[in-house]
Amino acid sequence: MTKTREEILQERRRLRAAFGELYDDVAELLFRHDPIGINFENNSDEYEPEVGTILPKLRTCQSASDVLQIVHEEFVRWFDPATAGPKERYVELSAEIWQLWQSYRLLSPD
Repeated sequence: MTKTREEILQERRRLRAAFGELYDDVAELLFRHDPIGINFENNSDEYEPEVGTILPKLRTCQSASDVLQIVHEEFVRWFDPATAGPKERYVELSAEIWQLWQSYRLLSPD
């Protein structure tokens, strides 16, 4: 079932409310690292769909390696294996997401 634009925007608002600054911080990291080459300087929201599927899964992570697995899987799912590229492309990005997640968990324990 395809979502309408309004449903997509509503879901993003819900995730932003749930995760606060973490949502924007992870979106900024993805945009800065630009693992699939879609940063054209004026499209900073381009990676928000991926943020929306990565963030809820961080609760299951015990390490940066777990984050790497999730991030890579999501990029493969959103694009395809060739576009996503090798898992190694996401190592630094995933380590930074892990650090953000650790800080977020300290400030917002479940």
